[in-house]
Formats: sequence, structure tokens, C-alpha cells
Amino acid sequence: MNKRLLYLPLLSMLLLASCNEEAKPKETNQFEQLVEVENNEEDVVPADKQKENDDEVEQEGETEIVNQVPLYEMNPKTYSIQPIGHANPKVVLLTIDDAPDKRALDMAKTLKSLGAPAIFFVNGHFIETDEKKAILKEIHDMGFTIGNHTKTHANLKTLSEEEQREEIISVNDIVEEVTGERPVFFRAPFGVNTDFSRALAIDEGMQLMNWSYGYDFEKEYMTKEKIADIMVNTELLRDGSNLLMHDREWTADALEEIVNGLRDKGYEIVDPELIKGLEDLEEGE
Repeated sequence: MNKRLLYLPLLSMLLLASCNEEAKPKETNQFEQLVEVENNEEDVVPADKQKENDDEVEQEGETEIVNQVPLYEMNPKTYSIQPIGHANPKVVLLTIDDAPDKRALDMAKTLKSLGAPAIFFVNGHFIETDEKKAILKEIHDMGFTIGNHTKTHANLKTLSEEEQREEIISVNDIVEEVTGERPVFFRAPFGVNTDFSRALAIDEGMQLMNWSYGYDFEKEYMTKEKIADIMVNTELLRDGSNLLMHDREWTADALEEIVNGLRDKGYEIVDPELIKGLEDLEEGE
């Protein structure tokens, strides 16, 4: 028998072993992975980049996202939005009160088409019918955050503690019933809180939120042209502004122009889901 034929099986085994060794992935410990991530970190993280990345990972099925890392926090004195770390500071937050009255669903569709997130602060007396509950669910299912704006929009300082409790808790209950989630932001009517409402909101896991500026409830700005102009060109507009708007005809008609105007000035619309919540604040203590 030819000796070269005897060596062939042995040679094949040696070559296979060599290939398998080369094919082994390089093992990286957790410290090396952390250093690699830190070295690749960008100086500024766009406000919506974290959410986009989380959504992509979730869609690919690589991992389950439980909690997103907050990129922003709310200033408890001014209610403006502040970046955490290297997040983009040039952002504004869109909020819409008194929903869903007449045009909330239209406003949600406009914002969705523009890729602009927002908080819809709802009143309980607007979500008592099946039709309005369906609208609320549709707005929530479109990806918008639902906030608590009390049941009847009463001035809380004129109410007893039990009446205040009903104003706040009943809205949380119905929002949870319809959407499956309880609100994490509370805005008192007229921006007026009491010691009791503050404590109750915190007990319910909600952050108190007022605003930086808003105009659509003033008679002078109750036209599409006027409200579109002032919301973008007011001297009060600055990094982190918390913009107050309402479920109103003129605001709904001007909404696309407002969003585009803010973006033309270089502002990014911050996603409320990236704002540090009470649960995040407690964990950081």
C-alpha cells in the first residue's frame, strides 16, 4: 500500500483541528466589553436614539428590554427638561392638556406622522363614554404617554382632601382600565397644587409637572396663525422648555407648523419615556 495514503487521514484530522481553533471567537471579559462601550460613546446622545436602539433590539429578539435608561430629568422648580450626561440639551417637551375633548385624536395622528412624541394629559369627564375610551386607547396605542389632569379640571385648592383624592385617583383608575398602565405624570388644573395633591401624586408614583410656557388659552392666540407663531418665536423658548398646549381647534390646526418650526430652530422633540421617573429617582437615592 502507498504510504502517502496512510498519512492522508492523519493529515485531514490535523487540518480540521487547526480550522476549528481559528474559528473560535475571541473571548472578551466584562471589563473589556465595558471599556469598548465607553470608548465608542458619542459626546451627544440624541433624545430619541436610546428608544430607537431599544426598539431594534426588541424586534430582533436578542434581548428583552425591561427598563430604558433615562436620558433626561425634570427640574422640580422650573419643570424644564435637563439632559443627563451627554444627552442632547437642545430639546423641548410637547404636552397637550384637556384631552380627549374635540381634536386630541387628530393631534395624535399629526404628531405620529411627524415622529414627534408628546404627553396627553387627560380629564376624567372626557373619558366616560365607550367612544372616548376607544379614542384614549388609540392615542395610547400610537405610542403617546398618558398623563393625569384630574377628573373635572377643578381648582384643587377649592376642594376637600377627599374630593381631591377622587379627582386624581379616579383618573388613574380609568386610564389603567383602558390602557393597562397608570399615569406617571400629574398636572394640576391651572398649575395649582395643594400639599395633599402633591403627596397623593407621589404616593401614586407620579411626578408633578407644570410648564415653561403656553398661549393657546389666551384670546389673543386663538387662531392657527397666531398660536403657530408665538409657540415657536416666543422669547421664552430655550433648551429644555416644557410646552403647554390644549385640545383646541386652533392648536390642532397649527400643530404641524409648530413642530416643524421648532425643528427648524434646531430643537429635538424629547420622548417622555426617556425622562427619569419617580421610580428611577428612588433607585438612585
